[in-house]
Amino acid sequence: PEAPTFAAEPAAELAAYRAVLETTAGNVTLEFRPDKAPEHVRNFLRLAAAGVYDGTAFHRVVRGFVIQGGSMNFRREPLDEGQQRLVKTLQPEFNDIVHVQGTLAMARGDDPASASTSFFICTAAAPSLDGKYTAFGQVVDGLAVVQAIEAAPVDGETPNARIELTRVRLIRR
Repeated sequence: PEAPTFAAEPAAELAAYRAVLETTAGNVTLEFRPDKAPEHVRNFLRLAAAGVYDGTAFHRVVRGFVIQGGSMNFRREPLDEGQQRLVKTLQPEFNDIVHVQGTLAMARGDDPASASTSFFICTAAAPSLDGKYTAFGQVVDGLAVVQAIEAAPVDGETPNARIELTRVRLIRR
């Protein structure tokens, strides 16, 4: 069966979903803010439902700042054609969500319109990111797991041992 695309759901209904990030360090539960960044929420849900994030890793860890995951460069298996079609770049939806411990936002390159699959979770307040990165949710359970990932031994910003995002499970409240 085809994974849901969430294309037809009104943005307000997207708030009913939570995502459980099942990692090798434990589970992290996210809730979303479609009132602030509807297309980013829709994108994340669509990618998660299609298994795009399964088998990726938290590839960047910066203590006192962020943990970052979801990059296709760190995926164990290549995407299938259907999954590849879902991966696109997003226009920014900058908003007034502040980047504090537990904030979920999309990573990007220098171009504000380059966010695609990589996301980050703030491990501390990061006011320098406010209004410059699209925040679209927050951790509601599993902050201790985020902190454990943040504490992993690193070489520069790369964890010494792979911290896998095994799968993302969506639940509707």
